[in-house]
Order: sequence, then structure tokens, then C-alpha cells
Amino acid sequence: MPKYGHKSKKELHTVHEDLQELMAEVIKYCDVSILQGIRTKEKQRELLEQGKTKTLDSKHLNGEALDFAPYPTKWEDRENFIYIGGFIKGMAASMGIGIRYGGDWNNDFNLTNNNFDDLGHIELI
Repeated sequence: MPKYGHKSKKELHTVHEDLQELMAEVIKYCDVSILQGIRTKEKQRELLEQGKTKTLDSKHLNGEALDFAPYPTKWEDRENFIYIGGFIKGMAASMGIGIRYGGDWNNDFNLTNNNFDDLGHIELI
């Protein structure tokens, strides 16, 4: 069974309890890394300047979002990110946790209508 490494555990402990519970279930089925949980305003501003985010008002700022990646990570493998994102959405629904996935911002299961793909991002709604 997969398990989180030290860095993933550290990042996971920075986010809301619902996200911690969700990702504790996800790791039982999918090998993922937690890349980032809570972040500072300065880091958010840096990511905006780099074009890696579209807002300064991110849910990362209060621990209501996290970034993940399939492990081992192959950044060019969109399908694996989408597969894991869909799995996380399904697991969250089964647990009664409302999330939004960065690969499906509209929550309409149409992966072609995003204006900004953030395939390794989930946030509480």
C-alpha cells in the first residue's frame, strides 16, 4: 500500500482537517505526493507573476487547498493527473466533502472548457 513521505506529510498537516481526512483515504488507493498545502501571500504573488496561478486570493492562503502529483511524477502525463483528480473527486463525494478540482473548475465533468488547467490542485468549496 502506498504511503506519504516526510515532505508530503509535512505539507498535508498544514491544510484543513477535511483535506487531511480525504487525502488519508486517497493514499490507500493511489500513490500521490502532496506538493504544497498552505502558502504565504509572498509565495502566491510569486506564482502569479510566473503565470502558475490566476489569483492572489487563493484558498492555499488559509489551508483550504492543496497541490498533489501522482507518484512517481511525470509532469507531461496529463491523463494520470486527470485520472487521480477524478478519483479524488469521487472519494470526496463519497465522504461528503465538497471540493473543486483544478482540472474541472466548473464541476461539470467537461475537461475541455477550462480556461486554466491546474491538474494537481484541489480546494474545499
